Amino acid sequence: MTHAALQPKPWYREFWPWFLMSLPATAVIAGVATVVIAIQSADGMVVGDYYKAGLAINKTLARDDAAHAMGLTATLKSENGMLLLNLGGHLPRYPDQLSLTLAHPTRSGMDQTLTLLHAGGSQYRVALPVMPAGKWQLHLADGTATWRLSGIVHTPLDAPVTLSASTVRPPQGD
Repeated sequence: MTHAALQPKPWYREFWPWFLMSLPATAVIAGVATVVIAIQSADGMVVGDYYKAGLAINKTLARDDAAHAMGLTATLKSENGMLLLNLGGHLPRYPDQLSLTLAHPTRSGMDQTLTLLHAGGSQYRVALPVMPAGKWQLHLADGTATWRLSGIVHTPLDAPVTLSASTVRPPQGD
């Protein structure tokens, strides 16, 4: 045997030290990436006054009940850059304008509120804003906020969407 074959390789030419160092290095890189993501995407505010938030939820449920009692439905469709809405149900008179809230499920900064103007009969219209493709929650209400219709739409709006009053209730605690 030669003398060179008996000498061990330096540690930095071995596989195992590098493999063992790569595990903590991977954890450090993942930790830095997590910190960067946490800094760039702020979380939503936590409600401090739960009692007032609960009262607001009860008002919202009452608005859904009012829409359900009137048998209200709304059909939305996109046509030539306009959002057309046909409101059906038992209304004493059609309001001059309606408020449509487009809420993104995860990005509140993308939320928009549109004012639909009465176009005669049961028809309302507004210019359709540019919206990224995805899932959106819709809330339609009259100007006095006595009723509300809700639904979910996937953009781009290729087919008509019907909004109706929510009849699902969360379980009541004691």
